[in-house]
Amino acid sequence: MTEEDKVAMRRLRLKADGRIVELTAQGTEAPLAAEPVPAPMTARDAASRIRSLRARAGLSQTQFAARLNLPVETIRNWEQGKRLPRGPARALLCLIERAPGMAFAALGSDAT
Repeated sequence: MTEEDKVAMRRLRLKADGRIVELTAQGTEAPLAAEPVPAPMTARDAASRIRSLRARAGLSQTQFAARLNLPVETIRNWEQGKRLPRGPARALLCLIERAPGMAFAALGSDAT
């Protein structure tokens, strides 16, 4: 097996805080790169980041909610700082922030 084959067969996991870790043969998680753990997100930070993501995609709140298969009220609550995205939603938003084309393609939508 070539080194390229070994790299292609790595098992990765996207964590809720946006980190990507590799699953080792022993079943433990190892950081992919020496990345600092992000500080906990405040409601104000989340609101501005989500508005920014949506604006970069050129989508209204309704369109963005539809692409993510979420109620529009959820997007409104996030953007108004009333609620924070948690768990899978937070991981998905991190993925959209880093690779929007890939994220929307995986969701079956065509926004970039």
